[in-house]
Amino acid sequence: MKSKLNLDPKVIDSARTAAAHIAESMQSFIDKHTTVTTERTILRLLGIDGVDDVERPLPNVIVDAIKDAGGLPRGVAYWIGNAIIQTGKEPQEIAELVGKGELDLMKLDMCKKEEAEKAIGLYVDKALNRIKEQTAKRDEYLATIGEGRRPYLYVIVATGNIYEDVIQAQAAARQGADIIAVIRTTAQSLLDYVPYGPTTEGFGGTYATQENFRIMRKALDEVGEEVGRYIRLCNYSSGLCMPEIAAMGALERLDVMLNDALYGILFRDINMQRTIVDQFFSRVIIGYCGIIFNSGEDNYLTTDDAIESAHTVLASQLMNEQFAVLANIPEGQMGLGHAFEMDPDTENGFLYELAQAQMAKEIFPNASLKYMPPTKFMTGNIFRGHIQDALFNLISVWTGQSLQLLGMLTEAIHTPHLHDRMLSIENAQYIFNNARDLGEEVEYKKDGIIQKRAQKVLADANELLMQIEKDGLFPTIEAGKFAAVKRPMDGGKGLEGVCTRDEQYFNPFIAKMLGGAK
Repeated sequence: MKSKLNLDPKVIDSARTAAAHIAESMQSFIDKHTTVTTERTILRLLGIDGVDDVERPLPNVIVDAIKDAGGLPRGVAYWIGNAIIQTGKEPQEIAELVGKGELDLMKLDMCKKEEAEKAIGLYVDKALNRIKEQTAKRDEYLATIGEGRRPYLYVIVATGNIYEDVIQAQAAARQGADIIAVIRTTAQSLLDYVPYGPTTEGFGGTYATQENFRIMRKALDEVGEEVGRYIRLCNYSSGLCMPEIAAMGALERLDVMLNDALYGILFRDINMQRTIVDQFFSRVIIGYCGIIFNSGEDNYLTTDDAIESAHTVLASQLMNEQFAVLANIPEGQMGLGHAFEMDPDTENGFLYELAQAQMAKEIFPNASLKYMPPTKFMTGNIFRGHIQDALFNLISVWTGQSLQLLGMLTEAIHTPHLHDRMLSIENAQYIFNNARDLGEEVEYKKDGIIQKRAQKVLADANELLMQIEKDGLFPTIEAGKFAAVKRPMDGGKGLEGVCTRDEQYFNPFIAKMLGGAK
């Protein structure tokens, strides 16, 4: 792609190289550590599910028991493989016995690492085959009934009741939506377990559970067949259960998952060591099963200024890209995030927003860019809000964005009603149709406002990334360089769930998934 912004390719290469070095330096830390969540994810992929008699998820029961006995550094794959050998039972049966207090994994005779790996191999392959079947089902739908044109029309449902969500989601699909995002209930990201079963109570959203995923997937397949268009399902692979929810998404055929290397640290105060380890396994899973991940750079501009701090968004996009590269995620599955969050009273604010969106498209031409609507400066004035959303939609089709989370004219008032969502879809459809090829027809003035703005943001991002490469990512976060938020390396939630691996540790899924990305 020829740069309409006259961006210097050497500066882009410099910034991307610095981001790669940052990600690689973090990978050396990741490869030495594991977390309780990563270990619970292994158990879920091995087929362990359900709860004990006091509603504790069995993956938590097992990992907590192993951790309390000092066995976590060796990893749950060893202890389950060993238990298969010593008891002759399957992983789910072993989990249920542990849940009833009838089996202590740590008191069994111990086999060699290689024997444990061999013992669980059958269950590893079973999980991978199930995920492959789901991926093949998505491919079959796309090949037969097809899908909507990009930018995909992406809307949310958030009733708190999964069955009510289904009604809203199917209505949105009939109105023209291409992606349905089921918003999680408030603060689920801070729960260090995944709730079990279908749920009908949530505040500001609906609990992310495997059964809820299954219910919504079935509903969207039904309405997709009805309207003749595959409807993608989105949820959140973030928080203290980041890789667990990614595994659930892979098993139940989600198509899009919010997943960011830094979001939980900055906006949920989750310990940075915990997050950086968990994001790797979550992304390996996402890469393997064809899910598009959405990074959360759009949130930076809700706490920081869109003009002064735009370069932090680009720097984070480049780091998220490079963390994804290490997890073997193809570019088309990289839903790198950015947002339309300029103060609408800013003179020429539309030009600055256009520069930002065009820059993202030029630097990440093959990514499935996720563009987020105005929220920070929505006032409750629905007429002004609808115009702000229209400008947002215009930039999206102009610059060729991929995933367009539609703005709602009632933003800042309430969770969208059915008719609010319909008006937002109509707004986008009207503009996308009337301006479909605008970007191909327009060039930008040499050294004009748009070009200079993009060039400055790129230069500032390059400078920031080179400084991070020098200082290290953890110290940079401690200094508050992203989103104007400072977090301590040994603070936040979940640090107690991080440990150093021992020499016998193995994760049976990572190598196979990295070798078989879609």
